[in-house]
Amino acid sequence: MYSVDMEEMALSSFTHFNEEGRAKMVDITDKEETVRVAVARTSVTVSQEIYEKIKGRDIKKGDVLAVAQVAGVMAAKKTADLIPMCHPLMLKSVDFTFSWEHEETEPRLVITATVKTKGSTGVEMEALTAVSVCALTVYDMCKALDKGMTIGPTYLVEKTGGKSGHYRRKTD
Repeated sequence: MYSVDMEEMALSSFTHFNEEGRAKMVDITDKEETVRVAVARTSVTVSQEIYEKIKGRDIKKGDVLAVAQVAGVMAAKKTADLIPMCHPLMLKSVDFTFSWEHEETEPRLVITATVKTKGSTGVEMEALTAVSVCALTVYDMCKALDKGMTIGPTYLVEKTGGKSGHYRRKTD
């Protein structure tokens, strides 16, 4: 069994716990405001039929990519409402790109979001939330045709700004 001192020492190494062991939002009051950029990516593997209908804007619910993009922007703005320890941020920009890759038999929609702000904390969670909700919206709009779509992997491609500096995923 741990002594009280060991418990306090263990808790002090976690930034999202206070001295009582309760969850807290990290204090960023003294952090310098810098331009923060994060790029995240995910994908949705779809059937040939769905690919053709998305490309031809022939999905009954509407223009899949346009609706998914709006959903992704809205999600980025609401990230702090979804992820408990995220700080609410004034985002300066949320942008998406879509591209198609054709693997063995099934087309894959690649979704990339770039999120920017000027502030005291990064926008990685906003970018990851944006691509995730964008992909879920694609699924929702196309599920009547095929529920076998696959989402992912979802990952951070790059982030800049702040004390931790520049990160770029090695395998991308």
